[in-house]
Amino acid sequence: MNQSTRPILVVKLGGGQGLDMERCLDDLAVLSQQYALVVVHGISHAVNELCLARGVAVQTITSPTGHTSRHTTPEVRDIFVEASHRVTTELVAGFSERGLLAQGMTNTPPLIGERKTALRAMIDGKIRMIRDDYSGTISNINTIPLYEAVNNGIIPILPPLAFSADGLLNVDGDRASAFVAGAVCADQLIILSNVRGLYKAFPDEASFIPSVRHTDMHMALNWAQGRMKRKVLGAQEALQGGVRRVVIGDGRAHAPVSSALNGAGTEFLA
Repeated sequence: MNQSTRPILVVKLGGGQGLDMERCLDDLAVLSQQYALVVVHGISHAVNELCLARGVAVQTITSPTGHTSRHTTPEVRDIFVEASHRVTTELVAGFSERGLLAQGMTNTPPLIGERKTALRAMIDGKIRMIRDDYSGTISNINTIPLYEAVNNGIIPILPPLAFSADGLLNVDGDRASAFVAGAVCADQLIILSNVRGLYKAFPDEASFIPSVRHTDMHMALNWAQGRMKRKVLGAQEALQGGVRRVVIGDGRAHAPVSSALNGAGTEFLA
């Protein structure tokens, strides 16, 4: 249970190329005086870099409903774990440079998942079954280490990994942040990416959407393209989990988290 006098703020730092991590860390250091922070991070760019260095092909799976995800073979799963360690370590060091204590949770991820033993994927226009994938869905969470950290003034850093009977699993970072936010009773969730937020017709700036009511969530999912679908789905799941407000914001902006808290980005309200 949160014994801190500060409300819990969960922040998802996107793993794509373009996010300004130094700006994010500077901003989070300031906000740590006001909020008990929990950070979930992505690793997509780090995984791509490692795959390139090792000569491992980067493959994606597209579901019949249009969702794309990384094809996590056993070899890619090992790279996924390595990238998680690398990014977590960098974030812990970044907070330390700013005088803050942070705790990486890569070795013992609080998230618990179930492996998708058979995935339906569209390949050459036909639905095929993929059985060598080590991605999964989140089924539970151990909140004890998260509360222990925030109650001791420590920022927990979570990678997009979950424990399972089949070993560590690749889980979606946006949906992981939503699960975490609901589980720790966070008031708000900020999801930072390398775009401004949600658009009806990306990248047309005139189609930018500043706010989405919970009754319009189905429309927002239709507007979202590519990776944005997962972010909108994460926003929906966070609201369903009791989070009052979710903002999908721009991680390239000045003071990215504060900007999102102050209305920049696309706001989702319960």
